[in-house]
Amino acid sequence: MPKVDSADLSHNLLGQRLGRKGRGTRERIIAATERLLADPATPLSLSAVAREASLAMTTLYLYFSDLTELLLAVLDPIMASAEESYMAHMRTRWPDESLGSHCLDFVNAFHDFWERHTRALHLRNSHTAGDARMVEHRVASARPVIDLLIFQMDGDPAAPRSLRTGMATALITGIERLVTVTTDADMTGNMPQSPKPNVPNLLQGQARVLELAIRDRRASSAAGAG
Repeated sequence: MPKVDSADLSHNLLGQRLGRKGRGTRERIIAATERLLADPATPLSLSAVAREASLAMTTLYLYFSDLTELLLAVLDPIMASAEESYMAHMRTRWPDESLGSHCLDFVNAFHDFWERHTRALHLRNSHTAGDARMVEHRVASARPVIDLLIFQMDGDPAAPRSLRTGMATALITGIERLVTVTTDADMTGNMPQSPKPNVPNLLQGQARVLELAIRDRRASSAAGAG
């Protein structure tokens, strides 16, 4: 998972070392951002964060150069929680006889993670276009999941051009797209018919696709076809 550089936590943007007061101010800014994110009706901007934190804009700019940098700081602990939320379950090979239930557990856990952190994750995705930092964060977040899906397919994550890598990448792209749609209040609110009542079926369908893909690659390995 992407991590904030330790230097970002020990110095402000002028290179001044942060003491207890400086670290407290940085945490205050992040906490204010988290409060604003919790209210979907409140637009998020640096000026809104400064007001929420009762700080001058000049003070905020000592810690974060722009909204992307601030969002990355908020996202860091969120993505760190992904290990417990859904990744740890993938680190043990799912038995063939219970593969379907494990796939459904994973897809449900991934969806639940997005529901808990929906606004921060949607803002990350909306900021991806044209911002290399967000692209890097998004890719770095997906890479461990892709590797674990390859592992579930009895493949080698170190073989980047394998069919398994392509399948795992396509699968996590599809899963993320599904949860993006089902957790986006603006999108679902403007649909002729809300997908919310059908979410369990959508997740079950996605889990079935995942199960079939894993079974296909495992059978290929067992047959010596790679």
